[in-house]
Parts: sequence; structure tokens; C-alpha cells
Amino acid sequence: MAMELMKMPQLGESVTEGTISKWLVKPGDHVTKYDPLAEVMTDKVNAEVPSSFTGIIKELKADENQTLAVGEVICSIEVETAKTDNENAGQVSQNEEKFDASVIRDVQQAAEPSRKARYSPAVLKLSQEHGIDLSKVKGTGNEGRITRKDLLKLVESGNLPKADEPSAISDAAPEEIAPQVNRQTSPVANVPTAAGDKEIPVTGIRKAIASNMLKSKHEIPHAWTMVEVDASNMVKLRDNLKSDFKQKEGYNLTYFAFFVKAVAQALTEFPELNSMWAGEKIVQKKEINISIAVATEDALFVPVIKNADEKSIKGIAREIQELASKVKSGKLKAEDMQGGTFTVNNTGSFGSVQSMGIINYPQAAILQVETIVKRPVVINDMIAVRDMVNLCLSLDHRVLDGLVCGRFLARVKEIIEKISKDNTPIY
Repeated sequence: MAMELMKMPQLGESVTEGTISKWLVKPGDHVTKYDPLAEVMTDKVNAEVPSSFTGIIKELKADENQTLAVGEVICSIEVETAKTDNENAGQVSQNEEKFDASVIRDVQQAAEPSRKARYSPAVLKLSQEHGIDLSKVKGTGNEGRITRKDLLKLVESGNLPKADEPSAISDAAPEEIAPQVNRQTSPVANVPTAAGDKEIPVTGIRKAIASNMLKSKHEIPHAWTMVEVDASNMVKLRDNLKSDFKQKEGYNLTYFAFFVKAVAQALTEFPELNSMWAGEKIVQKKEINISIAVATEDALFVPVIKNADEKSIKGIAREIQELASKVKSGKLKAEDMQGGTFTVNNTGSFGSVQSMGIINYPQAAILQVETIVKRPVVINDMIAVRDMVNLCLSLDHRVLDGLVCGRFLARVKEIIEKISKDNTPIY
């Protein structure tokens, strides 16, 4: 029998390392090709690593919660036959160089371009063989992921959730979507503890968020500016339309959709803000892809609305709803997180009235949309109660200066304040 080595795969573009969050096998276990070996977490995605071989697990080379660089050995497998070796030779090369899309597809659909990052090939194959709707399966794996054993238990019980049957929705945590960051070497504070103190282990997701924020603050010289916007016309229009819109479309017409549309429109006029610092050059991005922050109880995720400038307010509202739903149901995919060029954060959703956001590295700016509040303001020497909102911009001072950012914010303000039934199409 030959001995083969499984290595840490590359689970996404620019990913350089991964953390073994949970081993699904132990030494002595028999595995077949495509069986899941371990659950791995990176700062971009959570995924099961499938075996490239059929054989016996000989040694686990890493502990749970240990971080390894791409290409480092994670375990050794004693393969069964020469036929198995030859069969997997091509796959070994792929595993050593990068985590090819075919590794995370169904074995029966290896030629298709679609990627199935949320489920292992073994899970996909079983679900298709038995007609199981995976969205209705509650997983027992790490952070609620569905494992092969979960499906085998369902098959044995005969209680298979089909597409037209209600069942438990998987509550798996969404993949982490923070941009790629390097491992930090900052010293760890020696925090004294006392009786009654509670120590909470830092999850991989929280580590990724911390690393990304630290990288952004260390590398980007942040500057801040803010404008006050009279959103009364927008509030009136949205409130008049929301009931009919919800009844017709099936999802909410939110204030946030209007703000995202206004930002996308302003970015077409001030493309400098749709840029990234690249050392000896500044890259001004052609596509306007708006990253939006979506929070859960213990993490923050930033999915992307692609080509937001080409979408209507209705289209943006739909994407906001769909992406938020994916985050909450644990179905966010790697492609949902990639390509963002500018971030808009709806901090007003939890009552904030003024905040200074940390830039979503490597972007050049982030806009915080604060709470809309009714306040007395002076209009034509008269006091009136208006719906006011603060828009707070954090900017990378290597890329941007106050003048262009001020003009950009003034344009966003103008768009919002001129919203009306006659000049603001929803569809």
C-alpha cells in the first residue's frame, strides 16, 4: 500500500491559510474518495475538505483550531490499491496547487462550472440520490453544517425532507466574508481574571474580523467627514409605496435601498471613491459593486451587490433581502462575497446617529447610513419638523482627499433630498 498526503487546499482566491475547525475522521478510519475529512475555516469561506483518495487514515498532522498555510500537510492516508493511486494522481496535483472547483462539486457533475462550497461532494451525492432538500436539513456538524452522517441517518429513518415538505432549516453559520488578511503578530495582552469572570473562546470568524480590522487600521490612514441630509421626501415616498410594494413583490422596500441607489449613482460621477490603493498605483475599478454589512449575533458579514449602478431601487431592495436571508440561513456562498469596491453600512438599523466606520480593506471608503430621526430644522427662517439623517464617510487618505469626498457626499445628499414620486423611478 502506498502512503499519500492530504494538504491544506486553497479555498479561494488569495487565501493563504486555513484553520482546522473540526476533524471528521480519526486515525484508523476508512475513507473513500470525496468523503469529508475535516471542516476548515478561512477568512473567506467555511468548507469541508474531501479526501482525494480511498484508504485508511494513518495520521492527523494538525490539531483542531490549528492554522496551516496552503500546501501544508493535514493528514496522511494509506491508499488501498495501485488503481486508486492512478485514479487520484490528477487530483493530487490539484490539491497541492489549489482547491479546484471540481473538489467541491458533486462527483456526478464534475464537468459543470457551478461551485457547491457549502456542501461536500458526499453530501451532494447522497441528497441527489435520495431526493433530499438540503435547505430543510438541520446539520450537526461544526456551526450547523450538514454532514454525510446526518443524511445517512435520515435515509435509515425513512423521514426524508422533500422540496414540498416543511422541515428544520439548517442554521449553519454563514461563510466568513472579510477580505484576505495576513496573520498578525501583535502581542497578546495579559488580561488578569477574577472569580466570576467569563472566558469566551475566540471563534475563527471573530479572529478573521479582528485580523481584517487590524490590517485596515494599521495600513490605511483613515480620515472622516459627515453631512446632514433631509430625507423627508424619501421617507414620504417610501412610506406611501411600502404596503403595495410588499404585496406585489413579496419583500420590503427599505430606506436602505434608496441610499444604496443614491451612492451607486454618485459613484458613477465620482469614480475616485471607487478605487483601491495598490502600492505604486491606484486602481480605479470599472464595476460599481456595493458591499453591504449584514450583522448576526456574533459576527459581521459583507456580501456584495454587483453592478449596483445598473439596478433599479426595486432590484437593489431585492438583492438586499436575498443576501440578508442567505446570511441568516447560512447559505452565503464565496461568490456572494467577492468583488466589492465600496461599502455602505446601515448603522441606523440599530439606532446609531453618528459613527466612524473602519474601511473594508482594500477598498478606499465606507459610508455609514445612520438612523433617520425627526428633528426641528430652520427652513426659510421658519422651524419645521423634518426627517434628518447623518451620512458618515471614512476614507483612505492615501487615495482620497477631502475635496472630492465632500463633493461626493454633497451629490449623495442632493440625490436623497430631491427624491419624489415624479423623478425617482422604483422599477
